[in-house]
Amino acid sequence: MAANNTITFYDLQHASGCTTSPFVWATKYALKHKGFDLDVVDGGFTGIMERTGGRSERLPAIVDDGEWVLDSWLIAEYLDEKYPDRPTLIGDPAVKALTQFLEAWLWQTVVGPWARAFSVQYRDRCKPEDIDYIVESRLRMWGAPMEELVKGREDVFPQVLPKLDLLRGILADKKWLGGDSPSYADYRALCVFLWAASVADVPPMTDDEPLRDWIDRGFDLYGGLGRIPGMSPLFGLKLREGDPEPFAKGPTLVSGLVSRNTGPQSTAAETARLAGKN
Repeated sequence: MAANNTITFYDLQHASGCTTSPFVWATKYALKHKGFDLDVVDGGFTGIMERTGGRSERLPAIVDDGEWVLDSWLIAEYLDEKYPDRPTLIGDPAVKALTQFLEAWLWQTVVGPWARAFSVQYRDRCKPEDIDYIVESRLRMWGAPMEELVKGREDVFPQVLPKLDLLRGILADKKWLGGDSPSYADYRALCVFLWAASVADVPPMTDDEPLRDWIDRGFDLYGGLGRIPGMSPLFGLKLREGDPEPFAKGPTLVSGLVSRNTGPQSTAAETARLAGKN
């Protein structure tokens, strides 16, 4: 049992002290969801092995009464198993699979394009001792220098936004992905936007973004956990003439038909449209 309700948490930060890794963000939220206080060990990419006593070269990592747990998913599962009397993070194994699917889609849809678009700022916000590692590792990862990756990025942001309609549709009539209260699915999705706010030098989303309410409420959780120094605004992107519409203006098609079938009256208009009667 965590002594004094505190778990040691190994953070991964920019020079400002802002958390930078989506995985570390998800773990930070998971610990607060369980009601724990955090004994934060600060640091950047350099020296992780030394900080963790040779136990890990990657973060997140936690220490709970001397027990080390690595990897954001393993940490969430550990917290559910060891502290079942506290609010559940994952619960049913099917929830984990669906959350992993959602996360993989977000990484393909959002993180990949935005990471390249913000790569120079990501480098420039790092701790000075981390810059060489970031430059070399990202060159191997992306196959081009950061200055090349950011060329034409003004075309990237408008192209990403319409692809988020799937998430907008899911959250259109729900407070959280977890229902009435946030779950680990919310944290795994929110961590994409928390990460973006830690690296963005220009807003990647429009002011009228339908996801804004969910994102803002997520950032405000646990005393404003996502409102820490070093974060940048996500909203304020100005679209240019010819850019695609950033989001669907009407009902969003999430799965099959837009209308839920509660009888003929609920589906009549949509049926008529499909039959060419209106």
